[in-house]
Amino acid sequence: MTYVAWILVTASLVGMSCGMIGVFLVLRRMAMMADAISHTVLLGIVLAFMITHSLEGVHMLIGAALAGLLTTYLVQWFQSKGVQYDASIGVVFTSLFAIGVILVSTSIGNAHLDIKHTLMGEIAFIPWNTVTLPVIGFEVPVATLTLFCVFLLVLGLILAFYKEWKITAFDPALAASLGFPVIALHYLFMTLVSLTTVASFDAVGAILVVAMLITPAASAYLWTERLSIMLILSALFGVISSITGYYIAVWLDTSVSGSMAFSTGIVFVISFIFSPSHGMISRLDSSTKNK
Repeated sequence: MTYVAWILVTASLVGMSCGMIGVFLVLRRMAMMADAISHTVLLGIVLAFMITHSLEGVHMLIGAALAGLLTTYLVQWFQSKGVQYDASIGVVFTSLFAIGVILVSTSIGNAHLDIKHTLMGEIAFIPWNTVTLPVIGFEVPVATLTLFCVFLLVLGLILAFYKEWKITAFDPALAASLGFPVIALHYLFMTLVSLTTVASFDAVGAILVVAMLITPAASAYLWTERLSIMLILSALFGVISSITGYYIAVWLDTSVSGSMAFSTGIVFVISFIFSPSHGMISRLDSSTKNK
């Protein structure tokens, strides 16, 4: 495959994984939790690096997942003690993120791990770091292979827990009354969010991954009320935004990750205007007919 093809495939994997995960975040009204986790996983990555002295391997995903779980637990704990939900998120994610920034700036400043790389990402460098598959002898970028494995994990868990996550997203009390392990399902989902976030770092960075997690899902929400269709549309919007963003970046000679995030905004604006059920045009038509 060509250099550009690898970039587009990698970006598409980010769009699909984040798009599907984002649907449940939007339905659970946890968009800001995605923002929190996308920042606090930095602490998990830094601690994993300090222990192993390596930027590659499954330990990075484990560190990020643990940081995401710590974020979720602390937010829930503060909320149970009477702190408002949004205030709990703000306190936890800024504190843990600040610790990660301090450690990057002081303890491991000489390593190839810096604030700009971790937060912004650089998809243009991905095709240069490859690994040879043992069976077929085919070279694949490490980030692409990681994202493909995460995509399969996301797809597999959504299919496996589709009914459970669907009920807990719309009515957690009903799920608990039916005997579903609501707390365990919640932490499993947050672990999946953490893994998806850190796997997307090389492509779009910690900050811009929030756009890929939330905006395609918010756009899909405007087009349909069926969860299965919403998942497909969100993944499709993620792919469209990723590919379109790359070509916008080439056209303007600017940041690829920034252009991807910008493209998600374009998709949302189009959805907000032209959606047949929730779009501005349809609402104007319905209000005109009622008059």
